[in-house]
Order: sequence, then C-alpha cells, then structure tokens
Amino acid sequence: METTRLTTADAIVRYLIAQKSVMPDGSIAPLFPGVFAIFGHGNVTCLGHALEQHQDELPTWRGQNEQGMALAATAYAKTVRRRQIMVATSSVGPGATNMVTAAGVAHSNRIPLLLIAGDTFASRLPDPVLQQVEHFGEPSTTVNDAFRSVSRYWDRIMKPEQVVSSLPHAVQTMLDPADCGPAFIGLPQDVAAAAYDFPVRFFDEQIHRLTRQRADIHQLDSAAAAIEHSEKPLVIAGGGVHYSFAEAELAAFAETHNIPVVETVAGKASLLASHPMYAGPIGVTGCEAANNLAAEADVVVAVGTRLEDFTTGSWTVFKNADVKIVGINTARWDATKHLALPVVGDAREALTDLTGRIGHYRAPESWSDTASAEVSQYHAYIDKIAAPDANGDELPSYAQVVGVVDRLAGSDDFALAAAGGFPGEVNNGWRQKALNSFDCEYGFSCMGYEISGGWGASMALPDKDVTVFVGDGSYLMMNSDLYSSVLSGHKMIVIVCDNGGFAVINRLQVNQGGAPFNNLLADSKIVEEVRVDFATHAAAMGCNAETVSTIDELEAAWKRAKEADRTTVIALQTHQNSWTEGGSWWEVGVPEVSAYKSVRQARAELDEGKADQRAGW
Repeated sequence: METTRLTTADAIVRYLIAQKSVMPDGSIAPLFPGVFAIFGHGNVTCLGHALEQHQDELPTWRGQNEQGMALAATAYAKTVRRRQIMVATSSVGPGATNMVTAAGVAHSNRIPLLLIAGDTFASRLPDPVLQQVEHFGEPSTTVNDAFRSVSRYWDRIMKPEQVVSSLPHAVQTMLDPADCGPAFIGLPQDVAAAAYDFPVRFFDEQIHRLTRQRADIHQLDSAAAAIEHSEKPLVIAGGGVHYSFAEAELAAFAETHNIPVVETVAGKASLLASHPMYAGPIGVTGCEAANNLAAEADVVVAVGTRLEDFTTGSWTVFKNADVKIVGINTARWDATKHLALPVVGDAREALTDLTGRIGHYRAPESWSDTASAEVSQYHAYIDKIAAPDANGDELPSYAQVVGVVDRLAGSDDFALAAAGGFPGEVNNGWRQKALNSFDCEYGFSCMGYEISGGWGASMALPDKDVTVFVGDGSYLMMNSDLYSSVLSGHKMIVIVCDNGGFAVINRLQVNQGGAPFNNLLADSKIVEEVRVDFATHAAAMGCNAETVSTIDELEAAWKRAKEADRTTVIALQTHQNSWTEGGSWWEVGVPEVSAYKSVRQARAELDEGKADQRAGW
C-alpha cells in the first residue's frame, strides 16, 4: 500500500480538500469551501501551519470571536441548504468553549458544522498546560467534553492513525439527512504534531451527493389513506423542504390536491408569498390565518419539521380532537412525534410518492376558499401595521421597519434575523418574493447570531443582498463580525432597532403578571440610562453607518445601502411595546403561588390554556 508521511494536522487538511459536493445545478464544488479560524497555542503551530500551506485550496477566514465565526459557519451551511460545510477551528480552553453555543445552534437546527479545537497533550507530560481545566478524578476530561451534548459526532484524536477512521464518520454524519448536525474533533497538541504514514488513497477525491431515503410503501399507503379521507387537510412546510430541495414538489403537491400550506420559521420561503396555496406562518410567531386553519384541520401533513413548541403553540394549535398528523421526515424521531403516521424518508421523494397514491384527490373548494379568505385578512393586517404612518407620532414599530424592506425588496434580497422580538415580526412581515430567501435562527433562539450569521450568509450568497434585522440587545452581545464583513468584503445591510433593552422579554415578563425588572434599561439597576450610538460604533469598524428617525428616512437609507460597496449599518430607535399580533398560545413556567394578583391570574390563564394541549408523545 502506497503511503505518505504527514503530520496529523496536515492529513486532516488534505482530507478535507479531497471532499467534493454535487451542487443543485450539477456542478462539483468543495464540500468544505473554507475555514473560520482564530489561532492560539493549541492550534496555530500545527493546524495553522497546514492551513497556511493549503490556503489556495482551502481558504482561511480570520474571525474576531470564536462563537461568531462558528455562527457564521452555521449560517453559511444553512444558506446553501447543507450542500457545503464550513470549518471552525479554535485553540484550547476559552477559544474552544466559545464555540459551544454555536454548536448548540447547529445541533438544534440540524445544520452541518465541523469544529476542530485544540486539546491538551495526549502524553500528559506537560500537565497542567496553559488554559487546561483539571478534573482530579477524571484526568482524560478536558473542556472539549462540553461539546458532547451539542454534537452529533464527537471524537478526540489520540493517535494519528485514528484520523483515517474518524474523519469519514464525521463527514457522513454531517451529510446524513436524518442525523445531520455538528461534528467535533478534539486535537491534542502533541498528536497534531505527530507524523504517520497515511495511505495515499485516503486523500483520493470523494464526491458526495444528496442522499434521498425512500419511504416504506406501507407507511406511504397509511398516509395516503388518511389524506384521501380528509376534508380539511393542511401541509406544514419545515426546513426539511429546503434541505431536500423540494420546493417545486411541495408547490405541485399543494396545487394538485388543493391543500393549503403553512410554514414554520425554518421552512419559510418554501413557497412564494404570492402562491395561491400559501397560508402564512404558523404558531407562536405565526399569523391568525395559519393558526385558524390548523385549528380546523383534520389531517396535518408535517413535512421536514421537528414540530417544536413555537410551531405547535406548545401543542395547542390543532383543536380538532380527531386530527391525524402525517410526519414526513428523514429522522424517525421527528416523523413519529405525537402519535403521527410516520413517513420516514426524503421530503421530495415522499411528496412525489404520495401524489402517486392519492391520484386525483382534491380537498374541497370550500376549504381552499376558507384559506384564501384567511390569508387575505392576514395580508391586510400586515399592510396596515407596516404602513409608514401606522404608529402616528410614536416611534416606529418593528413591523414598520420590516415593512420597509418587504415593500422595497426584490428577488435578489435575503432577510436574516434571530432571537428577541424580530422572529415574530419578520416571520409575518417578510413576504417572500423568492424561494429560500430567509433565515431566522429560532431553533436555538441565539441572540448574537444575527450579524455573524449575516456575514456567513453574505459569503454564501455573493449575488444577493443580505439584510440583517437586529435589536439593540443582540447587537451588544455580538457585533464584531461587522468588522469581519468589512475586512473580507462580504457586504450586508444591518438594521439596528434600539428599543431600550430586552423589550420582547419584558413583554413576556409583564404579560405573565410579573413586574418590569432587569430587561429594559429603565427597569434595571443602573446609575444612568446611556443609549448607545450604534452608527458611530459601526463606523469605527469600517462600516458605512447612519442614524435615522423615521420610516421615510429608513427607506432612503436602505436604498443607499443597496448601492453601497460595503456593509452598511442603519440605526434607529423603535417602539418598546408595539408588536405584531396573531400568534398562538405558548406554555412558559408561571408560579403556582405568588403575592402578586397579576401572577395568580396569569397562572389561571396558563392552566386554562393547558386544557387544549394535545396529549401523547
């Protein structure tokens, strides 16, 4: 067997370069198009050295914060619909643990992400080394064990030859539609430097294609029978529609069988907002139209969704006691939730196979007419609250801010948001003019994702404009990738809405009977309420930046940003208490006993709402 002598670090880099991916247009592209890196003593001398030597084949991008760069990597993979995987590498200690949050984001959203962190010495001779956290009774434990709970694949390389086994398993895990998520590799410093005679064929080019699992025929037959007997069927489109590239098949299924389609946050932009079967976003951050249809539905076809509580209203949106759920998913865990009829398989193939079984079945016209009427009311409501003068003399609302971009955007625009108040606003107010034109990280609801994710999305979409919606709270948590975007030339438009603190959590706090406390700046333990000059801050990192006061000024500023050649930050103060309504009930913990009458009332309302919860796991 022909071999070549390499360090472990160099072997890892060469293996990553050899992996290729078949893209949607049939072209062949690198499976790993780049590495986000912050170097330290745990990864600079070996992995950094290997990356430097191969920088033309595997570009390395310098991050500002390990969490941010791993979030950018996650957004990149999400934007290209899991056909490419970015790598994030850190040193040992705090550099590694900074990436744990990003791993949680990738894990909960089922996004591939390769994390390579430096580790302590396998020999243990220098112990304790710089940044090592010692576990007295478990000397093999390091901070990298923290990744176990947020990784689909976890390994620590203790001998160079283990790479030959470990890396292929990591890649296959990240590419498996049912098991997709982050893979973590811990790389002890002495092992990274060690040499080994690796098989040459280990570095042969490998071309990876999207795996399409076909569903069992008996599962398809059971699902088809349920749909055929339905009078009020409803499709929920989840993120799996995007990752299966099933948008065309979804549209054809809905049109052929006259079935309305509602979308989860991850599944948004599976249909155009103008599509006749589109019925809006469902759940807590959804609209009345979608939730009203869900309440009446007798069969719910859940395509590629994990049915989290914001989609199901903590399992209260399905009011029909006899409703049947058909779970189409590559993951058996998701397909079988809440006594669903499982269809374990690829979304595109399953929709096609179902159509073949239900033939000329069409839901009654009265049902699609009901959906159309509901959707008309939804659009009228959004148009009303998003109008430039909707708030009168008060500060602009989030809905008005989103409305600016919704009105002006074209098919070349991409919207991105995350935690806080924006998910409910963009999920309702961004009415997609192009498929796959939206990313709202709400699986992990990670504040700070917005700007870093915008950088990753912009990198993945060089021909589109990415508009990032971010509140002041998330901006202050993580903003340094504004600088990254300027340095790397990946332009985005960032709209910063300053509502004086964590306003949406203040809303939750007050709505559940609590007193305003520690969320808004005005209700926090401070000596002076200082408002940040976000535009000046962004300008200091090289961005174009300006502060506006009105919706008309925001419109003009966004148009200027579209024409700009670099990242633009537009800041404005927004209303603290004006929100888009229409979402469903949501279960949160409310005290059973309290001195506050308002809390006791909120608890009574919680108990009343729980009576509508669908039972059964």
